[in-house]
Amino acid sequence: MNAFQGRVSLFQRVLPHYRKPFFNAFGKACTDGLYIFSGEPRPEEGIKPVVELEHAQLTLGKNLHIFGGRFYLAFQLGLIKWIKSCDPDVLIVEANPRYLSTPRAIRWMQNKDRPVIGWGLGSPDITSPLAALRLRKRKNFIQHFDTLITYSQTGASEYAKLGFPKERIFVAENAVTPSPPHPIPHRPDPEEVQQVRILFVGRLQERKKLDNLIHACSHLPEALQPNLVIVGDGPDRLHLAKIAEKVFPETIFTGALYGENLAQQFRQADLFVLPGTGGLAIQQAMSYGLPVIAAQADGTQADLIREGNGWQIPADDITALQSTLEKALGDKAALREMGAESYRIVSEEINIDKMVQVFVEALNQSQT
Repeated sequence: MNAFQGRVSLFQRVLPHYRKPFFNAFGKACTDGLYIFSGEPRPEEGIKPVVELEHAQLTLGKNLHIFGGRFYLAFQLGLIKWIKSCDPDVLIVEANPRYLSTPRAIRWMQNKDRPVIGWGLGSPDITSPLAALRLRKRKNFIQHFDTLITYSQTGASEYAKLGFPKERIFVAENAVTPSPPHPIPHRPDPEEVQQVRILFVGRLQERKKLDNLIHACSHLPEALQPNLVIVGDGPDRLHLAKIAEKVFPETIFTGALYGENLAQQFRQADLFVLPGTGGLAIQQAMSYGLPVIAAQADGTQADLIREGNGWQIPADDITALQSTLEKALGDKAALREMGAESYRIVSEEINIDKMVQVFVEALNQSQT
């Protein structure tokens, strides 16, 4: 893997635990050190933050949360003092204008004639009454960056639409797992499968739309009705269990699983389904050779889920979910072929090593 010769500082509002493997790998690629600053989430967010890293120096700061919902703003206390102590060659920040301490950090770097890289999802359309004003602020904000890194081709197109030069936009496809260290699991031949086993893994909360999945399974023709396994815990578990007991009692709730117990669920499944937003487990499912049905969300799924390995459906559309399930469950041989393509994608194209490689490329270009 290529490396960056220099000191890199990066700050995020919150450093989610699922990013730990990426930041450890990224730290190894920064020869003079990777220095990270992050704060704590709001209690209602349910985010488990990273508290230590093996290959990067993590400083835990304090976030000041202001307002909420669509008016949410944040300020990171102690950020400038931290940047001065790190004295980085390049700074990477979240490309989010809601974080009020970011502009001062950018100015500090620019006063020393050092590059700043923005890292973000993209810039989706704005439909609020103040859309014109917010759009103008977004355009002004991103022009302060030397380079942009985004998770998807969708995000890259959105930044280019705002007028940011295309040649300075890098796509680091969102990865939370390394290339699979294991071979694709052996599964029974399609003709031997009596019931397809559908798996969901994630936090049980309303936005995951698991009620839609349970109802959709219950409405399938009897010959196609699957085994449905829901792995995870969360505030919606009791509500979902009551729905399942009423309309699809075959549903299995395992609670939260980790390590080998979770791996076993992936190996036993035939199809992974994510009916709502989120999707960190998609790549993990693909690394076990599973085809995927997922709701369209922030655009990152478009690069990951393709015609050859799964289906993207409109968010919160139970009719589309049911018809897609019917199509998928009606061709077990195709599920095996699509699962093999999922495994190839995360092995060769979208994984943590590839993501780190793009970050290193962006760092190197930022200094030319």
